[in-house]
Amino acid sequence: MNLSILLKGINILGISGPSGSEVNVSSVCYNSRQCTPDSLFVAIRGLKSDGHEYIDDAVRCGAKVIVCEKEVTMPPEITVVRVENGRRTLGLLARNFYADPSRCLVAVAVMGTNGKTTVTYILESIFQAAGFSCGVLGTVNYRYPGLVMEAPNTTPESLDLQRIIREMVDHGVTHLVAEVSSHAVDLRRIDDCDFDLGIFTNLTQDHLDYHKTMENYFQAKKRFFSEVLPGGRKQHRYAMAVNADDPWGKRLIRETGEISRPLTFGIEEKADIRASSFDLSLDGIRAEIVVGSMSFDVDTALIGKFNLYNVLAAVSASVALRVPIEAIRRGVRAMNAVPGRLEKVSGSTQPDVFVDYAHTDDALRRVLQSLSPFKRGRIITVFGCGGDRDRGKRPLMGKVATNYSDLTILTSDNPRSEDPLSIIRDIEVGINSQSIPEGSSEDLSRGMTGRGYVVIPDRREAIGAAIRSARPSDIVLIAGKGHEDYQIIGEKRLFFDDRAVAKEFLQNT
Repeated sequence: MNLSILLKGINILGISGPSGSEVNVSSVCYNSRQCTPDSLFVAIRGLKSDGHEYIDDAVRCGAKVIVCEKEVTMPPEITVVRVENGRRTLGLLARNFYADPSRCLVAVAVMGTNGKTTVTYILESIFQAAGFSCGVLGTVNYRYPGLVMEAPNTTPESLDLQRIIREMVDHGVTHLVAEVSSHAVDLRRIDDCDFDLGIFTNLTQDHLDYHKTMENYFQAKKRFFSEVLPGGRKQHRYAMAVNADDPWGKRLIRETGEISRPLTFGIEEKADIRASSFDLSLDGIRAEIVVGSMSFDVDTALIGKFNLYNVLAAVSASVALRVPIEAIRRGVRAMNAVPGRLEKVSGSTQPDVFVDYAHTDDALRRVLQSLSPFKRGRIITVFGCGGDRDRGKRPLMGKVATNYSDLTILTSDNPRSEDPLSIIRDIEVGINSQSIPEGSSEDLSRGMTGRGYVVIPDRREAIGAAIRSARPSDIVLIAGKGHEDYQIIGEKRLFFDDRAVAKEFLQNT
């Protein structure tokens, strides 16, 4: 692509070396190791390193154009474009290089602390039922018909995002559903995508290691609805679907409603789209949904009240986009399970064993509250907290787990560089505030009775102990990692899948 086309719309502070129509660029990179002959390298300031330190490496790999924030000295044959913000510029360059692909499809962003992944799966099912070709970008993977890719981040970096959307468009995708993280909004990864609709599920404590305060966390979410969404070039009757039962959702409506035209959904509030009646069981959800003067029934194998909210979010987005009601009903009914989201891994004659991604106190509370009405014996919860992440939620999760469980087994999640026992001690602060007694592994093997908790740092051993101690009438919840098939210990990423481990122990008991 010609450099003059690539730089369209970019605020250039200065340029040196060859420029204009005489320069053609073969690719755009932000990782110097990916540079090839005639590529353009963008130096961005990352969270751990500064791309300006790798400019020489990029040139050695063949880059002929450097986009950067600092003054640098390069050979005369190298074009240097100086800009104010390299990260922001990367998004604009990516949009230009891949010919603005988000304008060629219907794009829906799903935002919130909990429920994003499930909502994307339900929406994907609804769009498929309506005959659309759907692509998804999310925590589990990036996918479109014929291709599934690993997801290193919930929301890709801007260059990767534009590239993947272009691939989707070229392969006939008509509808995109994307989980959009608060990090992605804050780091401007999605600023140069045109979205047709944004969904807000809820907001609870998470990612405070990055955002520091809940207000900052909310403002990151809000920025999508107040700046990114209305800044796009697509116009619809409704621009966002918001959970009207969530206190942060109510605030979002107050502060952005005039800009982004909300369609509300809920159970407790008088929302635009609401569940007027519903039945919850371990077999799934049946609900009557009211949309204005019309109502229709839906049913799904998904479990729990929190999943009813996820269904309502997907239904609201579909209604806003004028998807036929019958396609909505078929799509919801076709949703049997979402990987690692209250996913049942046990058989009919075994204790009910579920694996869930819940890694915040609110998500854990929602899951346990959903399981509690179906309790015949005990609820046994196995969980830990990730290392090098928000420490403030650890005692909160400990308190929630022991509030709703008869037996809690504390273990490792992804400890990363932290000592697993140190993480567990932080969790215990919330447990000790309720005077819940601690037992031992020996107590567990002897048939520990009454409420209590046990510390088993090895996650495999913890899952095995929970399943061995479970009676047929018990419910076992293995929380925190969900669909993940790895465990990060120190700098090592080791294969580990809660679902596979649980099934192995279930087969041997």
